[in-house]
Parts: sequence; C-alpha cells; structure tokens
Amino acid sequence: MKEIRLLTADEVECRVQQVTAKNGAVLLLYKDARVDMRILDETFGPMNWQRHHGRDNANCVISVWDEVKNQWIEKEDTGAESQTEAAKGLASDSFKRAGFNWGIGRELYDAPFIFVPLAESEVTKNSKGKNTTYTKFSVVEMEYSRELREFVKLKIVDNKAVVRFDLSKKNKTQKAANEPPTPINQTKPAFHDENTGPQFLMCQECTVEISQRVHDYSVQKFGRPLCMDCQKAAGAK
Repeated sequence: MKEIRLLTADEVECRVQQVTAKNGAVLLLYKDARVDMRILDETFGPMNWQRHHGRDNANCVISVWDEVKNQWIEKEDTGAESQTEAAKGLASDSFKRAGFNWGIGRELYDAPFIFVPLAESEVTKNSKGKNTTYTKFSVVEMEYSRELREFVKLKIVDNKAVVRFDLSKKNKTQKAANEPPTPINQTKPAFHDENTGPQFLMCQECTVEISQRVHDYSVQKFGRPLCMDCQKAAGAK
C-alpha cells in the first residue's frame, strides 16, 4: 500500500491543556477530521476509501481498497464525546483515531512536552475558578524525522505572531556527550524576564521547578523529568 505522508505545519493545531499556577501553559498538538479526509483522498483516491460508524458513533472503521489483494482493508478505533456536540464530536473523534491507525498524524504521538510561560496579564480565571488563558497558539514550522522518530523542528507563535516555543534539533548526533540537558520549557520568552522568569528544569507532571540532580536521576530511572513527589507516585503504580 501507499505510504501516508507526514502532516504539514498548517494541518496541526494547538490546544491549551492546562494553565499552571506558575503562569505557564501546557500545549497539546492535534489534527481535525478534515485533515484525515484530505490525506485519504490524496493517498488512495476519493473512491478508494470509505468509513462507517457503529455503536452509536462510538466506533469508526476506515476501509481502504487494496488493489494487490483485491479486497477492502479495515482499521477501527473508538472515540470520546466532545463537550459541545456529543454525537458529532464522538463521530469525529472516532474517525480521527481510526485515521491514526492508518498512520495519519501518528507522529503527533512523539510530540515534545510543550510548556509556554505566560505573562500575568494573559492568565485569568474561568467560571470554575481555574486558571485559563485567552491567548491562542498556532504551529508555523514543523519537521519530523522518521529515522529518529522525533520532532527536529517545531515553532509555535501566539495570535500576535510572537514566537512562544522554538524547538530545533537539526542534528542530534552532533550534541556533545557531556552537554547538559535542555530545560523542558525550550521556549524563547516572548516577554521580558520580569514577566516570564529565567529558564529552569521542571517536572513534566506538575511543572514545579526541580534541581539538576533530581532531573538526571528521574530521567535515568523513569525516562522523563519528575519531581520527588511525582517520582514517588510513579514508583507506586
């Protein structure tokens, strides 16, 4: 079968997953269902794939016609309801997840942890009293290495076109063996230091600042940077 191409920067969207108590936003990368339809059309042709839903839209099956085997090849997954439109959101989510099974946007699973410092003026409270922000983010540059199975370039800007996250790993093999670890928030601050503060190593779970020693131990033992409390919780699982 034909190979599914990688997503382009304009096909990937950013969503704020969490606004932390330390005035920072954790971002997630995602695709919408139109991307899946477009790539299926491009790759296999609009008449060579089909979809159908079962279990009240909870499940979606994407079928692609295999000319060699002379049969339909199916891949299926289940979705979750959205907070706004339950039925439509469920159908769309199950379709996108089935698309992941075909390899559409699967590189998003390898996305780095994205933490963006926020100015105090960007943080507000929602109706439930939780921190939120009205700042919007979008991907303007993106490059993924199939060989390394990681993003080697990722640039995110806000709705004022200010760069808020800039990841660049053009050649991983050129890094010196004794090079200190890069802070998790590999961000070029969009504000002055008095608003964003200095770059620091942080826990990937709760985003508190951690020392170099704690960082190194956690990465070696758990494969990711965690504070002492989150290390205990991870060890108890």
